[in-house]
Amino acid sequence: MDFLEELKDTAIDLAQSGVNKSRQLAEIARLNLANTAEESAIRKAYQEIGRLYYAERGMAPEAAYAALCEKITASRTTIEENKARIAQVKAAPKENAPEEAASEATTEEAKEESAGEESTRQPTAPQEPQDGDKPE
Repeated sequence: MDFLEELKDTAIDLAQSGVNKSRQLAEIARLNLANTAEESAIRKAYQEIGRLYYAERGMAPEAAYAALCEKITASRTTIEENKARIAQVKAAPKENAPEEAASEATTEEAKEESAGEESTRQPTAPQEPQDGDKPE
C-alpha cells in the first residue's frame, strides 16, 4: 500500500507543479502583453511629440533636429508631387479615351488579320542548297 500512496502523492505533486507552471506562464504572458501595450503608448507619445515639434518648429528647427525635419519636408514634397502625378494619370485616360480605343481597335484588327493569314498559309518545302552545295 505504501507504493500506491507514494504514486498518488507523486501524481498530485506533478499536477500541482503543472498548475503552478501554467499560472506562472499565464502571468508572464499577461505582463508581456501589458508591456507591449505600454511600449505602444510610448511610441504614440513620441510620434505626437515629433508632430507637435515639426508643426511648431519644422521650418526653423534646432540644429540637432534639422536633418530629420528636412527629411520630413522633402518626403511631404515628394508625396504632393506624386499625388499631382496620380491626378494627371487618372485624368489622362479620359482625355485620350477615343484615341486609345481607336488604337486598340487597329491593333486587334492587325492581330486578326495576321492570324487569318497564318491559318491560310501553305507549308513550304525545304529549300534546296544553291551554287554547287548539292551533294552528289
